This record gives sequence, structure tokens and C-alpha cells, in this order.
Amino acid sequence: MAHHDTLVYSQPDRNLAMELVRATEAAAIRAVPFIGRGDKNAADKAAVDAMRKFLGTVNFDGVIVIGEGEKDKAPMLYNGEHVGNGRGPSCDIAVDPIDGTSLTAAGRQNAISMIAVSDRGSMLDASTVFYMDKIVCGAEGIGVVDIRKPIGENIRALAKAKGKDVHDIVVAVLDRPRHAQLIEDIRAAGAGTRLLLDGDVAGGINAARYETRLDLCVGIGGSPEGVATACAIKAMGGLIQGVLAPKDDAERQRGIDAGLKMDYVYSNDELVKGENTFFVATGVTDGQLVDGVRRKGPIIRTESIVLRSRSGTVRRVIADHLAEKWLGDIDDVEA
Repeated sequence: MAHHDTLVYSQPDRNLAMELVRATEAAAIRAVPFIGRGDKNAADKAAVDAMRKFLGTVNFDGVIVIGEGEKDKAPMLYNGEHVGNGRGPSCDIAVDPIDGTSLTAAGRQNAISMIAVSDRGSMLDASTVFYMDKIVCGAEGIGVVDIRKPIGENIRALAKAKGKDVHDIVVAVLDRPRHAQLIEDIRAAGAGTRLLLDGDVAGGINAARYETRLDLCVGIGGSPEGVATACAIKAMGGLIQGVLAPKDDAERQRGIDAGLKMDYVYSNDELVKGENTFFVATGVTDGQLVDGVRRKGPIIRTESIVLRSRSGTVRRVIADHLAEKWLGDIDDVEA
């Protein structure tokens, strides 16, 4: 029997996703009092504390590969920290208690709380190089889109593959000064842009989903977010490619010393190895991916998305939580 138990727990299984969603729900709910209050650090701390508390009860031995930073700078959910109750499968974890802390602080859309999980040793540890140039789209882009090609060429090729007019293609890009030329090139190709203020994980996932207006998500964002997005894209059968974008020679060398490849296109399977990934996200504020936390009388309602690559499923989880159980922390949430 003991041998059988070992087999059962050797890899993360389907029940793990439903355990993890409790942690993202908790982080999202705890962040709510800080929506629109201008203090992104307070929002992040509240979400981190809640997520960590719930992760401690989950049946797994998780190692945070992508967390809130190094141990001395991030007291909790730091890179290398073990979470879970230590029983069950060994996993790599990427956490972002709030992807879009500045969105939350400003009261803007598209802030989410997220966790990505895969088998131990399968996530690329790109922590030494903070930025990554990415391209993300749905299955139609496989073998068609290539990050090494000019963006106009990719837009035309994707439009053809999707049977759409170029003018109907919509490309998500983080609204940053570094992307001024990229945005110009997208528009020059005839496509439209959707400029993201923050949170390119949701942008990448939306580009791979069937029911959104987004066709492509491109540009330089965080490397950790690229690896987390790859976990989600695996469950959706889409495409993600990433090229590390060190900001200077010193960071480039640190990356090389850590075994990372520069000027190299990382495929989905290199960002996250294997076919056993989970991605769980709960909306903090409303967005295209999920609705934000809602207060409805005595109830707090959350919406989450749960993706699992092994089964290729995308589940939506609507949960109603009794507000009194959260000790009145979010009295000023509007319905």
C-alpha cells in the first residue's frame, strides 16, 4: 500500500488545482480594501500574507521558483521557499499574489492573483535576467509566428492562418516607452493595438483564448511572467516564445553564469518542461480574463480560471464566500 501511495503522489494531480484556487481567492479578497487607494505595497503585502497562509495547508511539497524576490528582500513567498504541508507531490511553483499591483492601487482593470505549478525541476529559473521579449498567440500561430521575424510579417502570417483581414488583428502590448517603435510598427502593418498598463500574463492568456478580441500579445515584460504564462498556454494549446532581454552587460553575464542562453528563442517546452502544468488565477479587479471580487450583501463573490495541461481543460470557478468569515475586512467593497 505504501508503494501505491508513492505512485499516487509522485506528480501533481487534478485535485491540486482546486486546492490552489483557494489560495488565489484568498489573496484576491484580501487585496480588495486596497483597490483604488494608491498604496500598491500594502495591497501586495495583504495578498502575499493570505496566499501564503492558504498554501501552507495544501497537500504538496512546493518550491517557489518564481516568487516575490530573493529571501532578504521578500520575507514571504521568496524564491527557493518551500510551501505546502510537505506531503504529496514535489512541484515547482510560480506565484504572483497580485499581477498588476499598480493596477490595483489605481483601481484599474485586469489585476489578477495567480499561481502556476508544474513538476519539480521543470520550470526555467530565469530569475537572474528580469526581462524577456515575448510573443504569445493561439494554436493557429504554431509554425506560423516567429519572434525573430518583423512584427508586420507575423501579423500578416497570423491573419492568413486565422482567415482574418489584417485590419481585424488586435495586438496587446505593454504601454511602455521601450515599445514606442513596436507599437508604431504594429499600426503601420494595419493591425490595431490594445495597450496594457500592466499585467501581461492576462494579456498573453487572452491572446491565446478563442473568445477574446486579442490575437497576439508581444513585447518585453517580466521573465517570471513569461514562465507563468507558459504554464497556462500549455493547457490551451497555444504558442509562446521568449528571448531574454538583459538590461546591461552585467545582467547578461549573470544570466550566462546561471546557465541561461542569450539571443536564443525559448519555446514553450523550454520555459516549462513536460505536460503536467496548472495555472490558477482569480480576478482582483474586473478584466477580460476574469471578473474582479464583488461584494453582494453578505456574500463576497470571486471568479477564477483553472487551466490544466494534461487534460487540456479550462475551468471557471465562481465562488461565494460568507463575508463574515473574512472578519469585516472588506466592508467598503461595493456590490
